[in-house]
Amino acid sequence: MRIAQIAPLAEAVPPKLYGGTERVVSYLTEELVALGHDVTLFASGDSVTAAKLAAMSPQALRLDKSIGDANAPVFLMLERVLRRAHEFDVLHFHLDYMPFSLFTRQPTPHVTTLHGRLDLPEIWGHYELHTDVPLISISDSQRKPMAWANWARTIHHGLPETLFRPTPGVEPSYLAFLGRISPEKRVDRAIEIAGRAGMKVKIAAKVDRADRDYFEAKIEPLLKLPHVEYIGEIGDHQKAEFLSGARALLFPIDWPEPFGLVMIEAMACGTPVIAFNHGSVPEVLEDGKTGFLVRDMDAAVDAVARLPLLSRATIRAEFERRFTARRMAEDHVALYERLVRARMASVEAIAAE
Repeated sequence: MRIAQIAPLAEAVPPKLYGGTERVVSYLTEELVALGHDVTLFASGDSVTAAKLAAMSPQALRLDKSIGDANAPVFLMLERVLRRAHEFDVLHFHLDYMPFSLFTRQPTPHVTTLHGRLDLPEIWGHYELHTDVPLISISDSQRKPMAWANWARTIHHGLPETLFRPTPGVEPSYLAFLGRISPEKRVDRAIEIAGRAGMKVKIAAKVDRADRDYFEAKIEPLLKLPHVEYIGEIGDHQKAEFLSGARALLFPIDWPEPFGLVMIEAMACGTPVIAFNHGSVPEVLEDGKTGFLVRDMDAAVDAVARLPLLSRATIRAEFERRFTARRMAEDHVALYERLVRARMASVEAIAAE
């Protein structure tokens, strides 16, 4: 198939450090190429891919200090994709509702993956108006605020099977927090859980500009506690060792998590996850097998003591069974083919009238 992947421009594909959506777009794109498809990736010019790269900005917008209006390159990209739409069998967008107005007015089948939270009433009007746009959810839980939308399929994220593996010879000795420091991710809970469990916690996390005040007021003072080690943002090449060295990844979220990529990164390393039972978490983790689902702080502290009951080899095997990029790509191809068949059937029906 001739497939266009249209990525956000805020980060490169894959991102240099943090960036969940762009990371997933990269995994999907590379696996589609490996399956033999003709893929074009519309993304920033500093992206790296085996697909054909259509550079829509010189570099990731987050890194370009000269950009005053970050929307301008994105809307220009949409126009450029529209002018090339006839070259593809299917267009796959990762830009939320932005493409709807333009691309419902052209014939090439298109689909949009929604990567973020949907419990924001101000966005609902776009989906109510464009009821013909097929949508991909990244968890069944993500759909709940918009259960009425035109959902085509839920496709869970996946990672390249060899990207992360358990690091041999590493003796797990601490609890880990990985990702982003923000009010909904609750790194403060991770620090408290580790302290109450009598363990060290290592924090490898990014602080966005929007969360800088929160970080300085609420989190930075906690980093001075003797059981806390703040590492900062890390890249993929550091994650396997970081996660393999952890007795568990702490995922003490306080929001309806759409997926939680870090959970399957930990699973790929054979590392169990202790997670608060919100959003997608029960779809990703199997309680008592790949981690523990908890509802409060006391249960989280108790779960630390139960970690020896879990098999790290079993956790890795579950990752291979459920969360590889190959499985993710095959699920997408099946959906693309369905959309193309539906479009062809519609054209034939119109021609027959």
